Amino acid sequence: MTKIEFHPEAQLELENARQWYRQRNLIAARAFVTEVLRAVKNIAASPKAWPRTRANERRFVLKRFPYSIIYRIRENKIFITAIAHQRQLPGYWRSRK
Repeated sequence: MTKIEFHPEAQLELENARQWYRQRNLIAARAFVTEVLRAVKNIAASPKAWPRTRANERRFVLKRFPYSIIYRIRENKIFITAIAHQRQLPGYWRSRK
């Protein structure tokens, strides 16, 4: 399995989204985390399967939640740069290294 690494801000975005759902509905929060984990597993299994965006990034769009996982392929690892809400300013994560 390919190594997965999260940018600290992407990790914070994941936690903030989980907390947001948790405050509203515990079942939704669990479903959100489950979907993100499933997506990360799919990305690790086939990192080149999802479409490229600008700046050599790729985007995995979650099916049940309005979020995308933005990632880069770096040598032998996947670097997740953002857990981006689809209604936020597009590309806000591009400066993340």
